[in-house]
Amino acid sequence: MSVTFSISQQHYLFSVQAFAHTILSLGGDEYSYALRDRTTAGVLEDVANGTSELGVIVQTSDTAAELDAAIADAGLQFVKLAESAPRVALPVSHPLSNASKLSLNDLSGWPYICFDQGDDAPLAFAEEALAGVARNKVVKCTDRASLSELATALNGYTVTSGILVGIADGSSLTTVELETDVKLHLGYVCRTDEPLSETGHRYVDKLTRGLALYARS
Repeated sequence: MSVTFSISQQHYLFSVQAFAHTILSLGGDEYSYALRDRTTAGVLEDVANGTSELGVIVQTSDTAAELDAAIADAGLQFVKLAESAPRVALPVSHPLSNASKLSLNDLSGWPYICFDQGDDAPLAFAEEALAGVARNKVVKCTDRASLSELATALNGYTVTSGILVGIADGSSLTTVELETDVKLHLGYVCRTDEPLSETGHRYVDKLTRGLALYARS
């Protein structure tokens, strides 16, 4: 029997790893899978219209209420799987890469690299914690590979979950603890009126196991 399964996600490696492990665990001679890296609005749209069965997103504790309202308006619900502390991701060659902890003030002179959510997107849709803090040097991009390359080329930084794990990661970035009380809520959105498929449950199980292993509180 052929398996068909798709998810949409923000730009996180841990969800890619869980997706690959799901495919490997199911095997089979015939299947059709799709993994879509999208803006936050795109993730909600894909799940709401059935393009994807579920969508992996990260909320921040200071914007969760606003994002939850948008999720509910789309006929969806958010299921939190883990909580973690945001971390600064920056090149291993960066002068601040060996710091034990960094504040946003420490980073004020360095380029800030972030994912572009679109001009009309609300602040709550940002993938990065503390996205509303004013910064003098900002570079936006739309995919994970570009963000890593830009951070390395410009000696820039971003704010992330700190989970850079991948099956074939090879990342040139490292992470440092960020001084903040903000927390990240890692999980997925799904339609409120439709249960997950067997493959969906398998994927969520692998995602949950990965987050339990790698998320840092």
